Amino acid sequence: MARLVLPGEPDRRLFSPPTRHAVAAGDRLSADAAFRTMSDGVALLWHGGYPAARQLLDAVNRRIPPPPPDDYPRYRADRARRARLLSLLYVPLDPGHVIPLRRAPDVRAACSAVHGPLEEPAAVPLRELLGVLGAAEWRRKGVAVPALGARIHPHYGVFAPVRQEYVDLVAEAPLPGTELAFDIGTGTGVLAAVLARRGVQQVVATDTDPRAVACATENLARLGFTGRTEVVPADLFPRGRAPLVVANPPWLPGRPRGPLDHAVHDSGSRMLRGFLDRARRHLTQDGEAWLVLSDLAEHLGLRTREELLGWIAAAGLGVVDRTEAAPRHPRALDPTDPLHRARAAEVTSLWRLSP
Repeated sequence: MARLVLPGEPDRRLFSPPTRHAVAAGDRLSADAAFRTMSDGVALLWHGGYPAARQLLDAVNRRIPPPPPDDYPRYRADRARRARLLSLLYVPLDPGHVIPLRRAPDVRAACSAVHGPLEEPAAVPLRELLGVLGAAEWRRKGVAVPALGARIHPHYGVFAPVRQEYVDLVAEAPLPGTELAFDIGTGTGVLAAVLARRGVQQVVATDTDPRAVACATENLARLGFTGRTEVVPADLFPRGRAPLVVANPPWLPGRPRGPLDHAVHDSGSRMLRGFLDRARRHLTQDGEAWLVLSDLAEHLGLRTREELLGWIAAAGLGVVDRTEAAPRHPRALDPTDPLHRARAAEVTSLWRLSP
């Protein structure tokens, strides 16, 4: 029997069914039986039709009890457990990223773009495969950004700018100058694009993730800003000083558990505190540091306003002004969301800071 490996990891052994850690499964398997098997830590290697596998994954997800409301530690633990359990439903891949199942979609282009070539039989969690396909669709269609009058196209593993309030804040705040700006942790490049559209003559955007650097470079080129923008790999700041430095760091302290989690969770508030601590060294005289930050962490009891103000003061910065925007994303309006109370009270602020 061919050894089954993860795409992009040709030397990592997964399993060679049948073993006690993986069993074959097909269309006759009930959702209840699948849930019991996966709850025991046993993986399922699917041999039925592809649509049935998707239906089974949805059915198993519905059988996982939700966490209690307004309990963030339990919510995080539930998300991690849910991800581990749902990742135990595998589908096979033949060389070239071909799914040898009935009525399976063509995933060759999407998988090759993320994982590279596949030269031997493999198995991949259906949950991961659906994430790759969803990311490919996001990249193809893009996300409409009214402040740009255009669309931003996120790459796999790069957080999409689906929340527009923080973009609007940067699009409307008074600029301290238009010669140069630094966009720290650029992601898709959306804030760099907004600054360039507002007339900033040169924008230098940074990110530590190669995927984000490639994504931002592509988006800025598509929008016609290549000559006025530069995307460089850097840990926070590029060299030099600018009249304006902007950052939208992860909003919640905590350990990221996946690529997209890095846009939301920041262990020890490293990026937030690093931006504040180093901003003065990269500002010109009379320059401003713009910190775009949600107060969701405060509503969840993960950080206090006093702590944030203390970090700002310790960095030798003062608050020039603060503008706010209420959340408009669907979760803030969904009373069934486990964190609904905190999300409904959330406010995103643009803090204008200066030495």
